[in-house]
Amino acid sequence: MDFCHLHTHTEYSLLDGSAKISELIERVKELGMNSLAITDHGVMFGVIDFYKIAMQKGVKPIIGCEVYVAKRTRFDKEKQDSRSYHLVLLAKDNIGYQNLIKLVSISYVEGFYRRPRVDLDVLREYSTGIIALGACLSGPVSRRLLEEGYSSAKQMAIQLNEIFGQDNFYLEIQDHGIKEQKVIIEDTIKISKETNIPVVATNDIHYIRAEDKEAHEILLCIQTGKTMQDEDRMIYEGGQFYLKSGEEMQELFSYIPEAITNATLIADKCNVTFNFNELKLPEFKLENISAIDYLKNLCNNGLIKRYKNITSELTDRLNYEIDIIDKMGFVDYFLITNDFIKYAKERDIPVGPGRGSAAGSIVAYTLEITDIDPIKYNLLFERFLNPERVSMPDIDIDFCYERRSEVIDYVIDKYGEDRVAQIVTFGTMAARAVIRDVGRAINMPYEKNDKIAKMVPTELKMTIDKALQVNSDLKNLYDTDSAVKYLIDMAKKLEGLPRHCSTHAAGVVISKDPIREYVPLYATADVITTQFPMTTLEELGLLKMDFLGLRTLTVIDKAQKLIKKNYGIQIDFGDYNDKEVYKLISSGNTEGIFQLESSGMVQFMKELLPTSLEDIIAGVSLYRPGPMEFIPKYIEGKKNPKNVTYTHPSLYNILKNTYGCIVYQEQVMQIVRELAGYSLGRSDLLRRAMGKKKTDVMLKEREIFLNGDGKDVSGAIKNGIPAEVANKIFDEMVDFAKYAFNKSHAACYAVVAYQTAYLKTHYKLEFMAALMTSVRDNAAKVHHYVDSCKKQNIKVLAPDINKSIGEFKVLGENIIYGLYAIKNVGKSIVENIINEREQNGEYYNLNDFYDRMYHKDLNKKAVESFIYAGAFDCFKGKRSQYIQAYQNISKRVTSDRKNSLSGQQSLFASVDHKIEDDLPDIPEMKKIDLLYFEKQVLGIYISGHPLEDTKIQRYASHNISTLTHDQNDFITIIGLVVNIRQQMTKKGDKMAFITVEDLTATAECVIFPAVYKQFSEINSQEPVIIQGRISDKEDELKVLIHAISNIQPELTLVLNDDLKVPKIRNQLLDIFIRHKGNTRIVVQSIDKSRKYFPNQYNINITDGLLEELSQVIPKECIILP
Repeated sequence: MDFCHLHTHTEYSLLDGSAKISELIERVKELGMNSLAITDHGVMFGVIDFYKIAMQKGVKPIIGCEVYVAKRTRFDKEKQDSRSYHLVLLAKDNIGYQNLIKLVSISYVEGFYRRPRVDLDVLREYSTGIIALGACLSGPVSRRLLEEGYSSAKQMAIQLNEIFGQDNFYLEIQDHGIKEQKVIIEDTIKISKETNIPVVATNDIHYIRAEDKEAHEILLCIQTGKTMQDEDRMIYEGGQFYLKSGEEMQELFSYIPEAITNATLIADKCNVTFNFNELKLPEFKLENISAIDYLKNLCNNGLIKRYKNITSELTDRLNYEIDIIDKMGFVDYFLITNDFIKYAKERDIPVGPGRGSAAGSIVAYTLEITDIDPIKYNLLFERFLNPERVSMPDIDIDFCYERRSEVIDYVIDKYGEDRVAQIVTFGTMAARAVIRDVGRAINMPYEKNDKIAKMVPTELKMTIDKALQVNSDLKNLYDTDSAVKYLIDMAKKLEGLPRHCSTHAAGVVISKDPIREYVPLYATADVITTQFPMTTLEELGLLKMDFLGLRTLTVIDKAQKLIKKNYGIQIDFGDYNDKEVYKLISSGNTEGIFQLESSGMVQFMKELLPTSLEDIIAGVSLYRPGPMEFIPKYIEGKKNPKNVTYTHPSLYNILKNTYGCIVYQEQVMQIVRELAGYSLGRSDLLRRAMGKKKTDVMLKEREIFLNGDGKDVSGAIKNGIPAEVANKIFDEMVDFAKYAFNKSHAACYAVVAYQTAYLKTHYKLEFMAALMTSVRDNAAKVHHYVDSCKKQNIKVLAPDINKSIGEFKVLGENIIYGLYAIKNVGKSIVENIINEREQNGEYYNLNDFYDRMYHKDLNKKAVESFIYAGAFDCFKGKRSQYIQAYQNISKRVTSDRKNSLSGQQSLFASVDHKIEDDLPDIPEMKKIDLLYFEKQVLGIYISGHPLEDTKIQRYASHNISTLTHDQNDFITIIGLVVNIRQQMTKKGDKMAFITVEDLTATAECVIFPAVYKQFSEINSQEPVIIQGRISDKEDELKVLIHAISNIQPELTLVLNDDLKVPKIRNQLLDIFIRHKGNTRIVVQSIDKSRKYFPNQYNINITDGLLEELSQVIPKECIILP
């Protein structure tokens, strides 16, 4: 039976609706219905996807939203306004859709208070083309029936009918088995009869089938942070919130058949259509000149600036591109992009050389949108903008990540705040994450839930079903453990649902009219975004641009500024042919080099030995899953270019730079053009088809490649290439095209890689300082780059209150730590410290520091952090003394200041900044404690390391950095415990997971109950010695601990077979017994193997002991701790 559900919550009622749009539409078809409405809570996130899928499946889409209505006005935001009414709004036509967009936008931008809210005034203003339904128990009429009585409810119904007009407002009745609903249905029908306002029956759909109820309740627990065992958890009573059949609805409301027929009548009234790909580009306003003439002028001037010798090849290419851009209607697009990039460059905001296929355009190059010469590097315009496939151009721009927002602000100022917005993006419940979420909601023990989640591989596009196929252990648990089966079954129902929305990291949309004419808006406290994601905006013809924040550009900029300050030099990276730069890359010293610092890429570069930017471009393209298999062929071709063979001589010019390998998408386009006569536009269409691996399309294209199409494509055979060879070339293209990379994009990356390598080659101090500044909030990365500095013989100095600035900087031949990188120290404090120091000189001591920083944001936490970081080591005291004394010094300065202000001291009395600090007479804290606190505030050890004592290192069989999964031997590592997570086993025994750090890396270690007692007795701030094996069951490398202890002092006796002589052994044992103590004795053989005497023979080292031992074994065989 046909029926239309008009009150439907999809997956985009975030963490409230579990009905996936595609499955929802399928179910509607199964039940024989022809239409369906989407009415998500307060948002229109999913309406375009809903529309497209419904149209594809032959279901009429009705666009709507269940809005929240403020009890008073949308501007009232007090405690009494926390509860809102609900009202379902449906768009009758495109005017109604426009008004619905405006209402939803206003609810966020103007009315948000706990929820996005409209009010009756704004509903009246934008009511045209909209049908309103009275909604659920929270509807304005229903709520008044329950709380204020019949008369008040009737008056509200009349008011809403006046706002929307007769037959555009319907009283809504629902029956989910909830007592309150049954109570008000009779009165709702009575109001309908008395006012002639029609009534309509709906079901408040939140999930698709009745059996999805439990999964939906779990979803609500995820939303509210509750568990299924919590008595006060949120629940939808009655369990009837699913997509019911027409027959079910007819039976439920058999006593009022017009409520059922009205649903279909409303569906017939609603007819919204969308025109996709109709451009809505903003206009770049000019006076006394057309946009196309202005573009030509800019490009011709840029051509002269970019090229010394203007050839016909250059002018032909430029004119060809301008003509295509003009015909496709994108002139304003290029002018807008040129304008905001020009703004950034004029204000010294670093801009990247380009990104993506836009680098293939000479127009973009002459407009200084990109800095990659497309002619020199043989980049293709059609890969960017294809005249035979109308699609929006896509220019992504990299800016300095610290100043990106300035460019966005400029665009907002220029085109209008109502015409520019950032773009929404959705985080979904992926396989691992949804298992964790569901596990928490059903109260599964953390250890078990964590174990199951980790059984799901971390590959891209991994699903729970795929994980069950590839992981037999997970499948076995699913088949044998009912709790695991329940967890996974519930997780599968929720997998893929949107979990939250956020702002896209880079996307910005610019519109010719106010954006809310086309797109609903979503607002948070600090940013307005579209409610449609990036792909939807492009389909609707809106201009989307990516303003990306690239940290590496900031590093390059800061390094260049340090270089200019230190040497007065403005860096020019030249023509990218510096041999020393390629030597550095080939050496593997690439920490901090853009795109080249991963271990795999380091090895690749060491084998490749690049000598040109083309090698780096190829390297960036090849080092990815898939094309990696061609790396050996490429390297061999570079080493022995004379041995490279080509399937046909016509391929030589296209493939010579990549030694016979098809590495780039552009090469596929060139091959079909040169060999078979394709246009570049059509060649791009073929390249796309090859990438999508469509068999039927490939069969057709093979025939065209071989024999032409009888029109524009001549075919390879007609062009003199034998059929067998042509077929082989086509097969090679298909094989390589699966992985071929966009050369324009790779070239942009390669240029940035070269620039960072250049700086590291010639100005390593400035480069490393800038690099560490860029990661100052990430202690692990700072640690990594400090270690890299050590390898380069660069010393990184502790922060100094008189020498440091906010950022890391070069000091002589060293780098000094930046004050911004100290924990608990705010930016304003640092700026005040530096400003005061620059105006009045260095600080004499802590007393002077406090006095001069009085009322300048200084706080207790910051001072403690400065002390522990070593920033006051330049004064005369010790860190232990300052920790004891700083609060008293602070009180004295505060008192003196107050006395001065109250007149007890002359305001004009000279202040003696040289008064000595009153410090307690105590020793410095132990080295291990000093280092511990240092790491707490810096994230790393800077003045030393607890493990740098070489005597300690002799106990280890391996450094952590050398551990691998395939090591089966018993290992011994020395390290510090930097993190502990204790838990209970099912039997109630204690165990722990710990993170251990040595001088080279960190390792995750597992302490099982049998070893836990040893662990509970150690001092975790002291170095520990760990013996164990590598786990072979986890994705991450873990050490299974067999023994753990603090390192004890040892006396080492270097002996070979001496102990086998009973007389010598007995003599030694007698000596040990006479000198009992706490020092262990270890015997080291000539081959370096070590064995310990039992603890009962531990000794106390004295001169007497050493004298007695020297009478039994040579003195040189006795090694003291």
